[in-house]
Amino acid sequence: MKSHVEEFLDSINDELKLSPSEKELLMHPVRSIIFPISVRMDSGEIKIFEAYRVQHNNALGPTKGGIRFHEEVTLEEVNTLAFLMSLKTSLSGLPFGGAKGGVKVDPKKLSKGELERLSRGYVRGLYPNLGPHKDIPAPDVNTTPEIMGWMLDEYETLLGESAPAVITGKPLALGGSRGRDVATALGGVYVLERMITLRNEKWLQDMTVVIQGFGNAGLNAAEILSKKGSRIIAVSDSSGAIVEKEYGLPVSVLIAGKKAGKSVTEMLSHGSLRNAQKISNEELLKIPCDVLVLAALGGQVTMQNVSQVKARIILELANAPITAEADTFLYKNDIYVIPDILANAGGVIVSYFEWVQNLYGYSWTKDEVFLKLQKQTTEVVGGIYEKGKNLRVCAYVKALKRILEAEQMRGRL
Repeated sequence: MKSHVEEFLDSINDELKLSPSEKELLMHPVRSIIFPISVRMDSGEIKIFEAYRVQHNNALGPTKGGIRFHEEVTLEEVNTLAFLMSLKTSLSGLPFGGAKGGVKVDPKKLSKGELERLSRGYVRGLYPNLGPHKDIPAPDVNTTPEIMGWMLDEYETLLGESAPAVITGKPLALGGSRGRDVATALGGVYVLERMITLRNEKWLQDMTVVIQGFGNAGLNAAEILSKKGSRIIAVSDSSGAIVEKEYGLPVSVLIAGKKAGKSVTEMLSHGSLRNAQKISNEELLKIPCDVLVLAALGGQVTMQNVSQVKARIILELANAPITAEADTFLYKNDIYVIPDILANAGGVIVSYFEWVQNLYGYSWTKDEVFLKLQKQTTEVVGGIYEKGKNLRVCAYVKALKRILEAEQMRGRL
């Protein structure tokens, strides 16, 4: 059975025409690490959690990528995401390769102390392979700036000196970058704005938007798009989805509810949501809209449900939310997909800004960060957009060409 990485490479082979050695090199990561983390629980019991880190490619520089805490995370998933990180950093013109990490755990079942011990154990298990010029982790699904702070402290304790550039997505007090919290969503909106201009689409203030996933990226995308005049007509999280097609949902109420710990379906009791209805996550994808923002987990749009998607444009803020076959179907049916390695690159771009600030002692304002982000994302779009072409294929080809050129210059090919 083919791996997800091999399927991705096969899907663009007509454009890229990889040699057997090039394909083999891209399919095999530099390093795959599986290790146990022993955590003493509050009860005194010792529990073992399986952890992963895949460093996919380092031809362009140290590897870079997030760490996710999720009970269904697998090595195969982490390997695919590390591959996509290599493409993302390459496409964005960053001096990084790609990596990804994960721990098989439901963090909601851990106390704060247990979560901290798990986070520190992850760093201890990987310590020889981490470093500002080796591999630089960041937040991902169910990991936060606070967790990055614990990981940074554990690394510096082991190292015996300050090294803030080893981890990005940190709290501001520990060297985090201003704007990092909204970078993924804001970068995606910058890309969307540039794409609708190139395609002569209607402006954002006239668009209806459906958002799958209401975590950091989805929540911030809703806030940014609503401020630009878009009508957010449906959102979802793990509890289900809510929809209000006529007037749209009150985003400020949703954000306040989420910050108070409520699921989106629990907010239906709020007076301003009296006209909203609860629907399933499956029904959410069927809602006609201008833009569908995929901001949940991977593998959400497959050949089993792709024919039901009624959006005109899909913005992939999540990693790999559409399977390769489903993506081909969408392209053939004139549903325009802005792929993950372009749409959600804002996070890693601002992580790069954080890394630079840590290494050289800079402290940029939020406005400076946002201007740099807008410039970099719009330049990337301009460098790959071709009218009538599949944007994912264009993005993958450009990203892979840069990686392969670096591999050739190093004498590895």
